[in-house]
Amino acid sequence: MTMSSLAIELRSVTKLFGEGTGAVVTALDDVTLDIHDNEFFTLLGPSGCGKTTLLRLIAGFEHVTRGAILLFGEEVKDLPPYKRSVNTVFQHYALFPHMTVAENVAFGLRMLRKDKVEIARIVKEKLALVKMQDLSTRKSDQLSGGQQQRVALARALATHPRVLLLDEPLSALDRKLRQEMRLELKALQREAGITFIFVTHDQEEALTMSDRIAVVSAGRIQQVGIPGEIYEHPVNHFVADFMGETNLLLATVYALDGDMAHCQLNGGAEILAEPVGNVTPGQKITLSIRPEKIVISDDMSTGGLLGRVIDCVYLGTDTAYRIALKNGPEVTSREQNAADDYVSFSKGDQVTVMIAPKTVQMLND
Repeated sequence: MTMSSLAIELRSVTKLFGEGTGAVVTALDDVTLDIHDNEFFTLLGPSGCGKTTLLRLIAGFEHVTRGAILLFGEEVKDLPPYKRSVNTVFQHYALFPHMTVAENVAFGLRMLRKDKVEIARIVKEKLALVKMQDLSTRKSDQLSGGQQQRVALARALATHPRVLLLDEPLSALDRKLRQEMRLELKALQREAGITFIFVTHDQEEALTMSDRIAVVSAGRIQQVGIPGEIYEHPVNHFVADFMGETNLLLATVYALDGDMAHCQLNGGAEILAEPVGNVTPGQKITLSIRPEKIVISDDMSTGGLLGRVIDCVYLGTDTAYRIALKNGPEVTSREQNAADDYVSFSKGDQVTVMIAPKTVQMLND
């Protein structure tokens, strides 16, 4: 096998379902993507966007309609799943209920006809890795959801795959356990030293664990980048809206001044933004501003936009304020509650809204 610093290369991959039936569905449309060796890479998107289909193509459970898939430099699109150095952990862990934890982990090794001594060594090693060695003799149906997930991970890692595929493995767990398992999964990936490709529709999961994220919609890759880049600098309306709460404001560029664009919101209020691409005066654009980037004050002399609080919701760590801008649309601001100088506002209060130009993101669509 040719060695490559890239674990997975997808080249113009298209997947069609229903060919010849008259009702063809395009699940993936001309997808090109590179995933690095020893990377925690997340495919993020809503249900039905194509992310699980992409995972199944890498695993070999589905056939590529057009395009190429390379695993460490070797074309694998025509290889059966058992000939790929890839394992999958599914949303439902598919453990054998009649087997013990150790027997479940050993199953794949026995299928490979490994020596009994080697099987025992690997099982012990992988159970220690997922902190399940003390429950090795327990039946899998006697385990909690989190424990079952650990066993599924140990079983998948036992055959030493070079890539581990994880199809929404946290979705069946309660919120607190999901949060704990995010950190454990990332630590496990570092310790295992292999590529993890993780599928989820949960933005928080993706931001927490990933080295890089690919946002997927309607069978296409919308944006690829590190978590901070995806969140702070979305390239289009879909990514901005999908990656957490944001204010999407329609505006018109009416002047360019050096590295600043003067933008007029619907209603006439004006804000500054850093231009993206070839922006021209008169151009209609959409601006994305995260609520936590909007600062509100009771000081009317700051030179910001004037507004009135029309709603406020206490959220524990912060408070969300809905503000109607004078000569402008409504916006949402989120203010941390922990600061010593924190000033709370009530419905009806007059406020000044301050938006730094560097926090305003122009979108491509």
